[in-house]
Amino acid sequence: MPDNSKNREFALPADHPPVVGGKTGVLIMNLGTPEATSYWPMRRYLKEFLSDPRVIETNRALWWVILNGIVLTFRPKKSGHAYELIWNKERNESPLKTITRSQSGQLAELYSGNAEIVVDWAMRYGMPPVKERIEHLKSLGCDKIVLFPLYPQYSATTTATALDKCYDALKQMRWQPAIRTVPPYHDDPAYIDALASSLTAHLKAIDYKPDVVVASFHGLPKSYLMRGDPYHCHCQKTARLLREQMGMKEGELIITFQSRFGTEEWLQPYTDKTIEKLAADGVKNVVVITPGFSSDCVETLEEIAIGVKEAFIEHGGENFSVAPCLNDSKASIKMLKHLIDRELAGWI
Repeated sequence: MPDNSKNREFALPADHPPVVGGKTGVLIMNLGTPEATSYWPMRRYLKEFLSDPRVIETNRALWWVILNGIVLTFRPKKSGHAYELIWNKERNESPLKTITRSQSGQLAELYSGNAEIVVDWAMRYGMPPVKERIEHLKSLGCDKIVLFPLYPQYSATTTATALDKCYDALKQMRWQPAIRTVPPYHDDPAYIDALASSLTAHLKAIDYKPDVVVASFHGLPKSYLMRGDPYHCHCQKTARLLREQMGMKEGELIITFQSRFGTEEWLQPYTDKTIEKLAADGVKNVVVITPGFSSDCVETLEEIAIGVKEAFIEHGGENFSVAPCLNDSKASIKMLKHLIDRELAGWI
């Protein structure tokens, strides 16, 4: 008798995951947030964040000693106080988490008419973790996933590390979904339009005319720029395009960089020093916009709206306000959907 064993079909094990597919996932990702403002949640969050070699590019052994021996001893209390000032008490979470969840929910609603698309969200550091959400999308039958780090300007410290986390999860999968990533959108007309609309609405809502608008971006060590990080160039282009869209002259909308950490030189001019000098030089009315942040967070709500404002007033300034980030506004969601649709082309 001929041996037909090679032609037999093999039954899958009883515990084998169901073989499904045909759906496309969209995973939006933001930086992350501690789960509470007390010492240990803050320490866990800061340890994960500051242990990332994409964020701190220095000798790993030396940095381990500094981080665990000094930074994580004192920084959690200071950072916890900052978060406490802006904490969403109703939901017991940071505004960044509240807003990112809302962005995901609104995008999901816009795609609700297409059963092939599933929208989810994750944080690079903290909860919900990237690996968990990628696995969840895959379990729902997503054999294609669009990864969307919510950073308009590319940096290895933001976009790259968020994608690294995704790739780490994919490396553990026997059956990987197909992947696309949303590229930086620092100069996309839809993004610039959304920024201009948001700034225009804010200027109409306040009862004074600013002498200068300050576009404050998150800072970066200057050495990262010298090693090839394009972030500084992306920020400059965003500021220039926004200035042109608003019909402002160069001195009417200026660019600065905030949130520096440690003793190394960072991208300049520094936001806090610039604001202090403006006030000392007699500038009385300032508006700050933070185009590099997709959602309001501790850097915008505490560092700028509280800390930098206090410095401006102390140095002689009078009127100071911060335009909200694009957040989960209708203009923001429309812009995000525009960027996602472009990457879905050919898949949907």
